[in-house]
Amino acid sequence: MVEFLAARNFVKICGVTSVADALMVASSGADAVGLNFAVSTRHVERDVAREVVRATPDLVHVGIFRDNDDAYIVDTATATGVGVAQIHGYLSEATTRRLHDENIRVVKALSVNEPDFLAFDEHDVDAVLIDGAEPGSGVGYARTLVTRRSFLVPVIVAGGLTSDNVASVIDELTPWGVDVATGVEASPRVKDPLLVTKFVTLAREAFEREENT
Repeated sequence: MVEFLAARNFVKICGVTSVADALMVASSGADAVGLNFAVSTRHVERDVAREVVRATPDLVHVGIFRDNDDAYIVDTATATGVGVAQIHGYLSEATTRRLHDENIRVVKALSVNEPDFLAFDEHDVDAVLIDGAEPGSGVGYARTLVTRRSFLVPVIVAGGLTSDNVASVIDELTPWGVDVATGVEASPRVKDPLLVTKFVTLAREAFEREENT
């Protein structure tokens, strides 16, 4: 299993729904794929997720959950073999402990326009993901909202990212990682290889500039 936090600068392609797309993402040089277990147009069943995990051992596999109960989150994460659980909505301390007991890292997703963004105590999670009001929609937001607070854990920026803006977002916010779904799709549930490769390449170049400044 690839260690989530071993990545120097993290690039995640979210909403992957097939082994073929996961293999393409791996060949692009991205660090991770997101597998959506919440109610979504990009939802994947457990058996597909297990196939993706087995087929792409060099990737970090992130299970996406939104307002799911504790048992579903832990059972699904362990049954599919994902190494990271990304939680949108309520996250209990018990769920975090149970996931950590299974050696599964925890990312808390926060929307910039919700009170939880400012109030959330990140001490028990491994990273936070900053998104807009409609996660997975491809709709962006004012990036200055991200700077209203700092975090003690790595920050992944998502929400409306594309190959056209990922470099400027990295330059502006200097996050640890970036996350894209809609911005690299050929059609709903299907990734575009050219868009994925372009996104990863431009993100890597931007991260390298940050390291050299």
